Order: sequence, then structure tokens, then C-alpha cells
Amino acid sequence: MFASLSLIFRILLAWAAAIVVAGFVWSGFFHGMDEGPGWVFGLLALFVMVTALGSCIAHIRRVQHVAGRLDAATLSSRQRRQIEVPMDAGPAFALVEAAIAELPRVEDIESAPGSLQVRAYVRRVDPYNGRPPSRWNLPARLAIKRNSVLATVTPGQGTSSVTLLFEPDAGVWADLLAVDEGSNHENAEAVGRAITRRVAEQRRDEQAAAEQTATEKELSVARLNLLHAQVEPHFLYNTLANAQVLTRTDPPRADQMLGHLIQYLRSSLPSVEESMSTLGVELERTQAYLEILKIRMGARLALQVDVPPALLSLPLPSMALQTLVENAIKHGLEPKPGGGTVWIIARAFEDHVTLTVADDGLGFGQGTSGTGIGLKNLRERLRLTCGEHAGVAIVSNFPTGVAATITLPRDAREAIHAA
Repeated sequence: MFASLSLIFRILLAWAAAIVVAGFVWSGFFHGMDEGPGWVFGLLALFVMVTALGSCIAHIRRVQHVAGRLDAATLSSRQRRQIEVPMDAGPAFALVEAAIAELPRVEDIESAPGSLQVRAYVRRVDPYNGRPPSRWNLPARLAIKRNSVLATVTPGQGTSSVTLLFEPDAGVWADLLAVDEGSNHENAEAVGRAITRRVAEQRRDEQAAAEQTATEKELSVARLNLLHAQVEPHFLYNTLANAQVLTRTDPPRADQMLGHLIQYLRSSLPSVEESMSTLGVELERTQAYLEILKIRMGARLALQVDVPPALLSLPLPSMALQTLVENAIKHGLEPKPGGGTVWIIARAFEDHVTLTVADDGLGFGQGTSGTGIGLKNLRERLRLTCGEHAGVAIVSNFPTGVAATITLPRDAREAIHAA
């Protein structure tokens, strides 16, 4: 109540002072200074005072409806807001600019991204629906028709401070003689709500994206586990099938093969749950695997390895190297009467690394045909773990055989960590 009475008293006192000054001017033009302003001026002065009082009462009533309370802050025609936005200056500036642009009747938006400021003008409600008021309606002709909005974004450490000023589009005299009927308070609340809504929407989008990323990662891990589970039985099936054959033809060698198989499984099974390995670990595992095959193939199987020591730490999907070696032997060397050689070659280039498994076996269309599950799984695992640029290429070897090459980007380590 005190704030309302103080506002009414201040406005009426300012108008009274203006009327006294106007009375002296009136007397100087129309009457002598000794005669006074006259009754016509008195009526005009009474009309002005009543109009000013009515404007104050309308302002107070509207502010009470809009704000739900009456105090010096809500009754003021100049509003200031300080809002902390949890984002960097650039996104915060774009958010504030969009929030101001959503104000009803906004016009003349002046945006300065370099200085992180936005200025706009908001047209007040027009009671004449766009038609100019009567020439005799001087208060309507002299009334303030727009409010201004000035937003300034101050950068911080991961956050930004937004300062908002809502004022009448007029000089300081407007604070003494005119009220805004709560329009600036209404604009301040509207922009504050718009900023809060947009920040909440962005947080919801970020949370949804994080949940989707976590779900996709879980699905990728599940697919990797499934593919890995498909690879292990593929090797075990072939090894046990070979051991079964040897139990009928050469039981001592079958016993020796089973002993190597037990040793191989003892070193491999602890890492079955790990989808990633290194070239060095996979090379040792593959050599153990070849020891099993040499029992049956003997001199028909030869191995040549050319892997620089610097590449032994190269990340590689588990069982990837063995899959290629297994295919080379099963489909290339094993059906060949005289057997042959398997080459394992690794090379580093400027933007990628290649790992090649080549053989001089029967080649395409001459050996046994497989289901392609092993290579299909390997391609999928490379894509999931090392990125879209990783893959496997199968070409003919010269003069006979097949060469399978795994291509990995040089930044495979970062891609693996990101996955």
C-alpha cells in the first residue's frame, strides 16, 4: 500500500509542478500576470490531474493482476533482471536473442553478436487498433507508444550472465509524469520464462541424447559379445573336428593336439570377455593356434611373420588375426596337395595401418567354400570398435592364393576409446 501511495503522490506532485509552470506561461500569453491563469486553465489543470490520477490507479490495478503483489520493484516502469545461463556466451546469446524475438508486438531488433548485446523495441497495446487518435486527444497523441529491451551477455567459466533492462522508449521525464501500466514488468517476466523454458528444453535434449548414446553403446557391446561368441565356437569346432579325425588315424598326435588345445584355451579364455586386444597378443595366440595345425599338416604348413615391433601395441579386435589365418589354411592350404605358406605382414602408413594375411594356396574358386560368417563378423567388429574407415579387403595373391588385408586408421586408438 505504501508503494502505491508513494507512486501516486510522486506522479501527482510532478504534474502539479508542471501545471504551475504552465500556469505562468498561460498567464503571460493570455492574461496579465496579475490577473492569473483564468478559469479555462483551471479546468484544463483539473482534467490533467484527474487523468494522471486515473493512469496511476489503472497502472496499480494492472500490476497487481500481472505480478500478484504491489511493491516498489513491480510498480517501477523500469525493470532489471539478472539471469545465469549454464552455457557458453555464444549459445547463451543465441538463446536470449530468440527469447526476445518471441515477445508479442516486438519490432526493430538490433543484434550485435560481437558485443553480445541485443536491443529491441516492443510496441505497447494500441487501444485504437492502429487508427490514429483524435487531434483533440492530446494525452493519447503524446503517450509513450513503445518500450525498449536491452540484453547484455557476460561470458563466464562455462556459464554466462544475462542482464536484461526493460524501459519506456522515452527520456527520464517519463519516470516523473507517466506510467507504463505494467507493460515492462510483463515483458521482463515473459523473457525470463522464455529463457528458462529454452534452457530446460536444451537440458532435456542433452539428457535424451546422453541416454540414447548410452543405449547405443550398450547395444554395441551386446552385439560385440554376440559376434565374439560366434567366433570362438568357429575355431573350437574346426580344432575339435581335426582332433576327431586324428583319433582314428593317429591317436598319439591327437593326444598331442588336445594338449596344445588345452594350453591354448588356458591362455585364451581369461580374455574372452574382452572385445579388444593388441597385435602382439593376437600374434602370440595365432602362433599357438598354428602349433595345433602343424601337428596334422606337418611340413605342409609354413609360416613367415613380418611385423615391426612398433606395431605390436596396435589395438585389434580379439581373434581378428586368427580368423584370417584360419580361413587361409582351411580354404587355401589345407586342400592343396603340397600345402604352402602363410605370411603375416604389418605395415604403417601416414594415415592408416595394414595387416595382411596371405597364402599361396588354391585361391578363389579352387578351394573349399565357407559360409563367410567369420569374415562378416570381423567386418562388423571392426566397424563397431575402430570406426567406419576400418575394414577388410580380400584379393587374389600372385601367383596363387589369397591375400586378406585389415585396414585400420592411425587414430584407431582414439576411435576405440570413444566407442
